[in-house]
Amino acid sequence: MTDERRGTVEPVGDVLAALADPTRRQLLDLLAAQGEVTATTLAERLPVSRQAVVKHLAVLDAAGLVSGNRVGREVRYAVRPAALDETARWMTTLASDWDRRLATVKRIAEGAARDSH
Repeated sequence: MTDERRGTVEPVGDVLAALADPTRRQLLDLLAAQGEVTATTLAERLPVSRQAVVKHLAVLDAAGLVSGNRVGREVRYAVRPAALDETARWMTTLASDWDRRLATVKRIAEGAARDSH
């Protein structure tokens, strides 16, 4: 998605697409609770295979939500909050814009109602 005020492309679309899947949201919850863990450890907590977990982690990694760190033969994954923080800021700005628009509509409607009496 593009932030027209700054003219930059943000990772918001990738983040929202990644978070659309309930298994990926569950993976993020597990990573947030457990810290840095392997795909095998995560698969033990989910009703999907390790290979499915790895594929979900790849989507989360591409969206900037997790990162993998090789430790010996293992890859340990951890949450990267920056992309999620950026998405939350975008959502807050969007909500503020709508609140401002709705307040304007309300003010106009109330003014019209007063004028008609």
